[in-house]
Amino acid sequence: MSRRLAVLRPEPGNAATAARAEAAGFAALRLPLFEIVALGWVPPDPRDHDALVLTSANAVRHAGPALARFAALPVIAVGEQTAAAARAAGLAVAVTGTSDARALAATLAARGVARALHLGGRERTGVTGIAREIAVYASEPRGVSVPDAASLAGCTALLHSARAAARLGEVLDSAGVARAAVALGAFSTAIAAAAGPGWHAVATAAAPSDAALFTAINALGR
Repeated sequence: MSRRLAVLRPEPGNAATAARAEAAGFAALRLPLFEIVALGWVPPDPRDHDALVLTSANAVRHAGPALARFAALPVIAVGEQTAAAARAAGLAVAVTGTSDARALAATLAARGVARALHLGGRERTGVTGIAREIAVYASEPRGVSVPDAASLAGCTALLHSARAAARLGEVLDSAGVARAAVALGAFSTAIAAAAGPGWHAVATAAAPSDAALFTAINALGR
């Protein structure tokens, strides 16, 4: 595989990851598979909850002004990028964890959190210890042309979510591109598993960050 990385996440994360990839010495193919749209939501009473769980920076970007109502709640953020977005929005980040649902549940239990509020995407994985989940954004699939799909051959595709893993397979299958022609760089073992078998190679990040992902991909060799 070449050192060309296919960045599949939606904007604005796509541009940010592509820039980090180029700074790390990779060539970047920017091909968002999804578009993020905000959803209308009704904020609950913050007093009903003892923590705010954020698993994506998209929740911070698209929750709107109502997010400020939860400034008094300790934030348990998944990943450094989510934590940074939460701090920039004026929230108090108490813990920055991993993208693994089991690890997140363990973090909640260790802190004695029993009534957490999770603001996230429309498609999300349930986590033990979260009392209420509210969708504040959705990832809508974007159409990908056959030539764009074909350009993924020889690349290492970056997977930041299980949905991206599934969508990548659909895009390649529809264009007749063999999975064996594409390597994967996955944000977690769960995301790598969601992609299924048949890939040229799979690298899994040790932590949910682009830097860790690039390190794992470098370990595959050039």
